Amino acid sequence: MQPMQLLRQYLPLIIPVILIELALLITALVDLIRREKTNGPKWAWALVIILVNFIGPIIYFIAGRKDE
Repeated sequence: MQPMQLLRQYLPLIIPVILIELALLITALVDLIRREKTNGPKWAWALVIILVNFIGPIIYFIAGRKDE
């Protein structure tokens, strides 16, 4: 199977995953910027959100947010 045919075959499955990842990433970064206090330094949470794909934003929402 040629690479372009393979890409066309899996593209309908890949696009929703990419959109969900982008939505999580943007939502987590906006929340991080707006929140005054976090559990740990904000720069470290920004790295986790950006570099640990898909799981990073979820980890931030579970462990990084400090209740006000």
